[in-house]
Amino acid sequence: MATKQEEYYFPSLPVPSVQHLTLNIVNEIPDRYIRPEFQSELVCTDDSFQIPVIDFSKILNEKLRRDEMTKLHAACEEWGFFQLINHGSEETIEMMKNHAEEFFKQPLEEKKAYAQEPHSMEGYGQAFVQFEDQKLDWGDMYLVRALPVGIRNMKFWPKYPNTFRTPPKQEKLPGTPQSSTSIPHPKSKEIQPGLLGVVRMKPSLKREIIDRYSTEVNKLAIQLVGMMAENLGIEAKQLTGMLEDVLQPLRMNYYPPCPQADKVVGISPHSDPIALTLLIETNNVQGLQIRKNGMWVPVHAIPSAFIVNIGDMLEIWTNGKYKSIEHRVVVNHHKERLSVAAFHAPNNEDVIIGPRPDLVKEGAKYYKSTDLNTYYKLNGTLQGKKHANEMKLVNTTE
Repeated sequence: MATKQEEYYFPSLPVPSVQHLTLNIVNEIPDRYIRPEFQSELVCTDDSFQIPVIDFSKILNEKLRRDEMTKLHAACEEWGFFQLINHGSEETIEMMKNHAEEFFKQPLEEKKAYAQEPHSMEGYGQAFVQFEDQKLDWGDMYLVRALPVGIRNMKFWPKYPNTFRTPPKQEKLPGTPQSSTSIPHPKSKEIQPGLLGVVRMKPSLKREIIDRYSTEVNKLAIQLVGMMAENLGIEAKQLTGMLEDVLQPLRMNYYPPCPQADKVVGISPHSDPIALTLLIETNNVQGLQIRKNGMWVPVHAIPSAFIVNIGDMLEIWTNGKYKSIEHRVVVNHHKERLSVAAFHAPNNEDVIIGPRPDLVKEGAKYYKSTDLNTYYKLNGTLQGKKHANEMKLVNTTE
């Protein structure tokens, strides 16, 4: 049964665009963005202290698989974050990067056509704004629900024919995965160089880029979750089955430069309440930080890599064996930063959020079990690991 979670999936109040607010700011920024609580926190300065890097091609190589799977297991246990390289979607990532950059370079009035509606998170605006006097993050976002296809709200997609719901079949490109939606190669006449180095694409191409990106990233996410199950010694279906009917929001993030960058935060510290997140950085400006050993560790993204992080759901399903990690985004004094995040969660209200039975040994159950809709209602703001903490049991048994 399909869930009705879209009715309250972290709704957000509309607020002014930060990107366009910066056009009228010289030195002082509005008080609503000042975040003194984050200004004294310790940040790691050792660039060699980095999240693990997992080579997906080695996992697919029978001779190299065992060692790389061991590295994946350690990354999920000890870090909750890793970078994934050689995954086969490098070309699609580049196209999605160009699409995100092009969207945020549009005039404000054009972006407003996709503005969030009151009490909704989908569209152009800012996420997790629950109160009129709430402190705000220094960034804008554009979010659409890409999967399942049936819940796509076409108001938030460019107004093209409904054939977008079932993308037209095209001739397969050499080297394109069978499961992907083929689109013209970057050297095709369908793509023309644009201003500021941004690829200028025909409208029909943009929808296919998002669809192809969504499909490839979801396939990769399910593969990774299956590998995690294997590392935990349980059947893959115990975890991948939770995502057979998947909800996949895609969120494009834009963080403008800020004259008082040390006094604001791009995204408040939080862990992701979903199962698994795959993120790409589009313009190589560092900003993502994770909490490790009592300090914030900057993540230096590898070009064309996915930054993968465990969400609260996976922490709960694995009974705490894999951990979701708090992370935040800081902003730059002089440079903008862009990223694209793909979130993966169940889209079926029959799914239970609770430890998988085979991972509960001798009654040591560390988390409650609840239905999906109740879980989503636990918290609608960014407050550290609020979802995971709300689900923890006081004792080791329920």
